[in-house]
Amino acid sequence: MKAIVTVLGKDKVGIIADVAVIMKEYGVNICDISQTLMQEYFTMIMLVDLEKSTVDFSTLQKELAARGMDIGVDIRVQHQDLFDAMHKI
Repeated sequence: MKAIVTVLGKDKVGIIADVAVIMKEYGVNICDISQTLMQEYFTMIMLVDLEKSTVDFSTLQKELAARGMDIGVDIRVQHQDLFDAMHKI
């Protein structure tokens, strides 16, 4: 199963590293990543593969949200099929 991870917040050093560490800890593979700065705001979208994840989806959501709160950004995770359905025109 694949999922979309979004990260939004004020830019600071280490955001990508903090998210990547959680992915590594839980066996989540980062398939694709796009990040940019919009003035002082950091935005990132990741496509991740959860096939070999060592935690369930709900736990991953909670862990990423908690890490986001710790570092001052908003981190959300959605199943890819849900994300695709929500963004079809």
